[in-house]
Amino acid sequence: MKAYFDIDTQIDFVDPAGALYGKGAERVIPAVGELNRYAGEHGIPLISSMCAHTPDSQEFKVWPPHCIKGTPGQKKAPETILAEPAKQIIIEKDDLDLFTNPAVLPLLATLRIDECFVYGVFTEYCVKCAIMGLLKTGRKVSLVTRATAHLSETAGESVIRDFVAAGGQCV
Repeated sequence: MKAYFDIDTQIDFVDPAGALYGKGAERVIPAVGELNRYAGEHGIPLISSMCAHTPDSQEFKVWPPHCIKGTPGQKKAPETILAEPAKQIIIEKDDLDLFTNPAVLPLLATLRIDECFVYGVFTEYCVKCAIMGLLKTGRKVSLVTRATAHLSETAGESVIRDFVAAGGQCV
């Protein structure tokens, strides 16, 4: 079964007023919303990751504070939230890597996910962890480029080259 993965499309990353905004990231939100709605309308599992940090998160030794639990910046961009919450599986994480949440691998097994369509922010960080982690599990992984943003064009393109060389594909 296929699944869609919406990676970290949160206010702090995609809104110009966000704590760790990536210039131009808001441009992918309409495409992310469209993909998420399509998944919900067609019974495709939608797994949406969210950074969910405590005020003393270890990640803040590297990055400025962002996506602190319960703050407006931690919320998903409104256009990415499905009207029927039961159709959107939210996976919270306190790290760049989706797979640091121990529920991820059992969820993939329970849903019998073998094909993954990934999009969101940012290619060289959380998206990279998701696409490379999913490839390591032996699943078919596609990166939806029109719904994915990078902080650096050069770094993003490098990740995409490595991803394709590892067996992933861009759609």
